[in-house]
Amino acid sequence: MAIISNTVGYLDGDVLLEAFFAFDDSLTGRRPAVLINHTWAGRDDFVAEKAKKIAALGYVAFAVDMYGKGVLGTTAEENAKLMQPFMDDRKMLAKRMQAALYAVKLLPWVDDSKVAAMGFCFGGLCALDLARTGADLKGIVSFHGLLGAPDNIKDNSIKAKVLVLHGHDDPMGPVEQVIAFEEEMTKAGVDWQFHTFGNTMHAFTNPLANNPDFGTVFQPDADRRSWLLMENFLTEIFA
Repeated sequence: MAIISNTVGYLDGDVLLEAFFAFDDSLTGRRPAVLINHTWAGRDDFVAEKAKKIAALGYVAFAVDMYGKGVLGTTAEENAKLMQPFMDDRKMLAKRMQAALYAVKLLPWVDDSKVAAMGFCFGGLCALDLARTGADLKGIVSFHGLLGAPDNIKDNSIKAKVLVLHGHDDPMGPVEQVIAFEEEMTKAGVDWQFHTFGNTMHAFTNPLANNPDFGTVFQPDADRRSWLLMENFLTEIFA
């Protein structure tokens, strides 16, 4: 196994974005691709490491950049300021995601008929919103993602299968939001799964998360179990 990684620039209108991609150079031929969407902090080392792990599974991993080349938040206040415009304008969010989908399909190692998207926190919402546009995706995986449906993207056919991995005690995904999401997916006729981990808060996959007052705490068991569920899901959708 030889994991090759690099960055690649792409555009959304006149905004220059820079994705991180990784693949196993010992494999031959085109293979499925997985878009990986970052947290509210931006495209950082956390998603780069996830991309390498996805590449080790035999896929092309493409860590999406939502904010612009080199743009990263360093505090909760900065992160919120970067994320909020996309929360306020979900059409802009969807357009930014569609630019990433277009870019990944141009990579020479990618089988562009087999693409999935996953994401963490804000990134989970990004992946779900891409599916909500009716994009031709095999599947979506949300790790402790934000679930609220946009009010300006409606009635599109969701083609992707959906896997949501959620902490029961996540203050950013309360029960009423979970129920609304499940009803949304059911009404849309989606093949969906929702896995809830007990005694688990937001950001459970991030070893650096340790702020129970804010609701973000690493949970190693949920981290391990959710990754295994994702692996099985990708195997299924790309079969």
